[in-house]
Amino acid sequence: MSGPKVTVTGLAVALGGREVVRGADFILEAGTLTVMVGPNGAGKTTILRALAGLAPSRGSIDLDGAPIGRLARRERARRIGYLPQGHVFHWPLPVADVVALGRMPHGAGAGDLGEADRAAVADALRICELEALADRPVTTLSGGERSRVALARVLAVQAEIVLADEPIASLDPRHQLTVLGLLRDLAARGGTVLAVMHDLGLAARYADRVIVLDEGKVVAAGEPEAALEPGLLRQVFGVEAHTFREGERTVVVPWATA
Repeated sequence: MSGPKVTVTGLAVALGGREVVRGADFILEAGTLTVMVGPNGAGKTTILRALAGLAPSRGSIDLDGAPIGRLARRERARRIGYLPQGHVFHWPLPVADVVALGRMPHGAGAGDLGEADRAAVADALRICELEALADRPVTTLSGGERSRVALARVLAVQAEIVLADEPIASLDPRHQLTVLGLLRDLAARGGTVLAVMHDLGLAARYADRVIVLDEGKVVAAGEPEAALEPGLLRQVFGVEAHTFREGERTVVVPWATA
């Protein structure tokens, strides 16, 4: 798998008559895990929804130089896997059937999975450590387990671009590390991965690049050590942070309010 280079230029999104994203410019590279951080209300979720084609926007979003708007709906669904915030399941479907919904962009229907579809579902269940829960009704699972089911559904798409909105929310520490390691592995295999997160420490540890958003604008973008420098954290998040290196990784520990 080799994902496209995503170039976003002048992205603007208005909701309820108010512009919540204003002239955002950034690039997502294939083979890179990019993490977007910012205060509540900065526009992070709105940007992900715009990239996924779920929010009308102005400006340009190009995949390897081609406007994303030219993609047919099904092709976009095959190429872009989107994990939204919150994981509400209304029907007591078995976990494996929920994960199999990720194969719909490939033409698979309920009970009509081909060999490639079954293999993709099995891989997603294994990767997200859900094999033992495959036959359980999804409505009987804990919040963290449901989060992993939602992620497995996205992985079953086998999309070259993955957009994950707070993928580690409600997960225990072990599964937070597991999911972030998984997103890094997807990027290492050539995928284009963008995750929204609030945990600055884990963002610094796992991201190849960090985008900092504030009031709908990109105020920093680069490697974690540069994008999450103490002065910017003070300005954007209102926190004092300890920053140091541990091996090849940057460690950021928010310590006190500024």
